[in-house]
Amino acid sequence: MTPTVLLARCFAGAVVAAFAAGAPAGNPQPAAGSGNAPASPPSLASTGNPELTVSVGGRMSTFAPAALLAMPAATTVTIANDVAYKRNMTFRAIPLALLLGGVGPDETLRFVASDGFVATLPAALLLARGDGAVAYLAIEPPDAPWPPLKAGDPSTAGPFYLVWVRPERGGISPEQWPYQVVKIESVPPLARRFPMVAPAPSLSARDPIRHGFAVYEKNCSVCHTINLGGEASIGPDLNVPYNPTEYLRVDALRRLIRDPQTLRRWPSAKMPAFPPDALSDRDLTDLLAYLHHMADRKVQVPIAK
Repeated sequence: MTPTVLLARCFAGAVVAAFAAGAPAGNPQPAAGSGNAPASPPSLASTGNPELTVSVGGRMSTFAPAALLAMPAATTVTIANDVAYKRNMTFRAIPLALLLGGVGPDETLRFVASDGFVATLPAALLLARGDGAVAYLAIEPPDAPWPPLKAGDPSTAGPFYLVWVRPERGGISPEQWPYQVVKIESVPPLARRFPMVAPAPSLSARDPIRHGFAVYEKNCSVCHTINLGGEASIGPDLNVPYNPTEYLRVDALRRLIRDPQTLRRWPSAKMPAFPPDALSDRDLTDLLAYLHHMADRKVQVPIAK
């Protein structure tokens, strides 16, 4: 049983802690960094001149919006039911693969957002071309700002936003659409950087728990840590001091993940619903199995009084 799947978009701090899950409907990401102490991402507001830092293939480059928009490959893409704006949107963008020279398909890329959200994606997805899902970096024109993400808040999804053409063909989840991106960098896989998040090595490769870990890594690690391992800081840890499976019934956890507002009404909630087309029944069942498994693999951490 597993709580959570609170995957991305869980800016719901205190309440999320009670649910042990959460996912913000805005940016899909937690604070970036290494080890258990996430680093503070740069603030676009403080710099005044937004730039994108790309550290891949052994080199680091910095790009301003105008420079990317001036590239010959810049094009117009129309996104149906955009994840951030919840409606059809048209952006000027470039194929993300153009910025990933030297990156191999077996590598992992981390996207750091200015709000502290961090998403880690397999390079194979980001490098894909053809008729499948294709990743584009949408760039907000300095002289033509995008609309605000919500009423009363001037923040937009810009200046850099990872969007997808034909996302359904690549199984792209809402947590894989990071916006307000300030950095893209190559990193080792999550379990290599944080061994405490991995299930028991004795499990077979086909064990549902291993698939559940993959679901967690794709959808939950952007907001939550496990055993304090990971880079997320938006939501609570899902195993320390308690695992959600230890204090929520299985049916309640499923309802929370499928549609949080049906379990607890909260006007300021950020966690979105995760219907079957976003998270299959098998994915949800295996995710719960992984969380339940990790309840028996806790790290010992002193509880502050």
